[in-house]
Amino acid sequence: MLPNYSAKLSALALILTLAACGGGSAPANTGTTGTGTTGTGGTTGTTGTTTATAPVINSFSANPASINTGSSTQLSWTVTGATSLTLNGTTLTGNSLAINPATTTTYTLTASNSACSTACNTSATVTVTVNSAGTGNTAGNAVYGDLRKADLGAGANLNGSLPFPANNAWNTDISTAPVDPASDALIASIGLGTGLHPDFGAGLYDGSPIGIPYVVVAGSQPKVSVQFTDYGNESDPGPYPIPANAPIEGQKANGSSFDGDRHVLVIDRDANRLYEVGNAYPQTGGSWKVSGGAIFDLTSNIVRPGGKPGWTSADAAGLPIFPGLVRYDEAASGVIRHAFRFTVSRTRRAYVPPATHYASSNTSNTLPPMGMRVRLKASYQIPANFSNESKAILQAMKTYGMLVADNGSNWYISGAPDARWNNNKLLSELGSVKGSSFEVIRMDGLVTP
Repeated sequence: MLPNYSAKLSALALILTLAACGGGSAPANTGTTGTGTTGTGGTTGTTGTTTATAPVINSFSANPASINTGSSTQLSWTVTGATSLTLNGTTLTGNSLAINPATTTTYTLTASNSACSTACNTSATVTVTVNSAGTGNTAGNAVYGDLRKADLGAGANLNGSLPFPANNAWNTDISTAPVDPASDALIASIGLGTGLHPDFGAGLYDGSPIGIPYVVVAGSQPKVSVQFTDYGNESDPGPYPIPANAPIEGQKANGSSFDGDRHVLVIDRDANRLYEVGNAYPQTGGSWKVSGGAIFDLTSNIVRPGGKPGWTSADAAGLPIFPGLVRYDEAASGVIRHAFRFTVSRTRRAYVPPATHYASSNTSNTLPPMGMRVRLKASYQIPANFSNESKAILQAMKTYGMLVADNGSNWYISGAPDARWNNNKLLSELGSVKGSSFEVIRMDGLVTP
């Protein structure tokens, strides 16, 4: 199932200055003789002239109105009655423009009508505030707990930002943590001779993108109602900022119907909140029908302020999904600074933090509980001829490990779809790494309901 935030947008100034066009003594466009007056008495009016009206700027906005250095925003406008448009003196065409100002800038849209008998302009202004890079705690080029410098859109680059503080369980270096006494039996239950499988990649499989998609939105994204069909008593109430065209896990490229987990993951970068839902179906009017939903605070180690122990999330383990995805932008950079999410076919009726939920009736101590963390053994030598992406992924497994998050195929690692993945290398290189190369980190705080 699934796992809140405050938006910070600068004020958007919208100032309309209208300049009326000239005309005769009679009402414009009547073409009749009007009746004028002077300070001393009435005089015969002059014949009215037909004149054009001033253009009307119906709307002019920036979305978002507040961005981080290096990011872009979209200026949009609707205008009627204009023959030409300029933005800060530069001629415009169309009804929108992507911009990436380096500093806070005020933009003036001017609409003109050449048919006016005198100069006839309408103006509107909007200010785009440019913030410096995120203020979260940093390590190297990474920024923890502050996603404000992330790009916008589906599969957007986070530009070095990571969910949650540096000392969060997802971001903790466990390379020297003690091994669990039951490690051998637990690993054997998953498969000693089974290789890793990247459950993500480029292109399509069975007509759908390979992996779990996500979308980054601005704080101005409208929030819509969500109807919980299964886990409402363990869900964080809406509304949620889910776009009408948000990517859904398993969505067919040809638009045909599909089933599966149908996860939708939305990151509000300005509010630093993560919204996740499962079994998501868009409804008429923009609302969504989902099995359940969770909201996570990406700035805090109290990751789900509204959650309780024992609650599920969009994931069976009650964990957030997005922080555990393998993403191309990170892998290609050569350094990944967080743990991954993976699945196993059989789990125990138990969970260990940071998980909050179990999804099994089996109580065998030889089976993994939800939230169990494994790491790639220090003795495993990452082959020098592996791709840079695979090297980064395997090194992260040594440093941060992987968390059992759901029931599924053994050793399946979750990631985001991206056209830049090399599927053949992922499958062959990661697939050569067997379960026997992993060990279980000591499980402290095991919960057995």
